[in-house]
Amino acid sequence: MPPRRLLTWLTLWAAAFGTAEGAVVVYLRRLCYPGQPDNGPLFPLRIVDPLILRTEMAREAATLLMLLGVAFVAERRPLRRFAVFCFCFGVWDLAYYAFLHVALGWPASVMDWDVLFLIPQPWSSPVLAPVLVSLGLVGGAVVVLRRVGEEGQSPFRALDWLVFSACGGLILWSFLWNAAAVNRMEPPGAFPWWLFLAGLLVAVAWLLRALRPAR
Repeated sequence: MPPRRLLTWLTLWAAAFGTAEGAVVVYLRRLCYPGQPDNGPLFPLRIVDPLILRTEMAREAATLLMLLGVAFVAERRPLRRFAVFCFCFGVWDLAYYAFLHVALGWPASVMDWDVLFLIPQPWSSPVLAPVLVSLGLVGGAVVVLRRVGEEGQSPFRALDWLVFSACGGLILWSFLWNAAAVNRMEPPGAFPWWLFLAGLLVAVAWLLRALRPAR
């Protein structure tokens, strides 16, 4: 399939998947926050039935597996598969927030706090943080898919992957920064933007460096 056509279908699929994920959250908001406005704050979290909590964790794992499965079907080379996974993840996440904003009026601001994942501990941050990550994933994936052909050699070396992994670890650390407070059903404290931006900006800069034409 031509690259442009492939990206079009991947965008449509990921956006539809993000909309479906958002619909689940609409149901959960009505179920877990009765009597509260649909666009009200999530924190402090409400006590959730253990069955619902386990179901949510299973749904999160299934979501990642579905995104990965599409990447394996769409491409053959490992790097391009990873790029497709990143692209779909980013579009899925952006569509998810867009749907919730239209359906519920939430988030009212990109600084509203959200619970991103529950595995292995609750990830929390202002909505702006995952949106920036998703934009970076989409942009980086498009660049990789355009520059690295089906038979092309990967431009990344072991050091590049080590730096990307370290940056991802910093971003994940920032998302887990308030996990203890969230587990205690308390509002999260200040978000460590310094930690998050260190991981994000270094990752973007290193990606551009690694994909320079001279490389």
